[in-house]
Amino acid sequence: MRADTVPAMNEKKEFSERLRAAMKARRLEVSGAVLEREFNSEWLGTPVRRQTAWKWLNGEAIPTQDKLQELAKLLKLNPHQLRFGDHVQTHLQAEQKRWDEGAGYTERDTFDAFLKLPAPQRKVVREVILAFAKAYPEDTTADTSTPRS
Repeated sequence: MRADTVPAMNEKKEFSERLRAAMKARRLEVSGAVLEREFNSEWLGTPVRRQTAWKWLNGEAIPTQDKLQELAKLLKLNPHQLRFGDHVQTHLQAEQKRWDEGAGYTERDTFDAFLKLPAPQRKVVREVILAFAKAYPEDTTADTSTPRS
């Protein structure tokens, strides 16, 4: 087995575990036949076969985005949560909070100006910022609210 297939297999297995748990939470029997029936009762596209539903439940396949959306609706879940799990959502929320709390008006105004620059100038600004970040690693004890003399 190639090393690059291991993460994909884990991803499929983790998806199947979330799908199984969601079916149990909705008091549905965890079986390919039940999933096929319930899914196809709502799905307007080409019906999925029992074998496809079985593969979803047993970590052999992950549905395409359109089918994932329908599955999530059926199971009353956020599609992102069904596909990737809670840890990704938690990470995204933490990153959003960090941005919301760490970037004031001045930083956001600066970032807007950066986005208006042509690509070559953005590259230069990015390299300068990364050089500063490397030269001055984050010091969580330093007070950055007032300029240093």
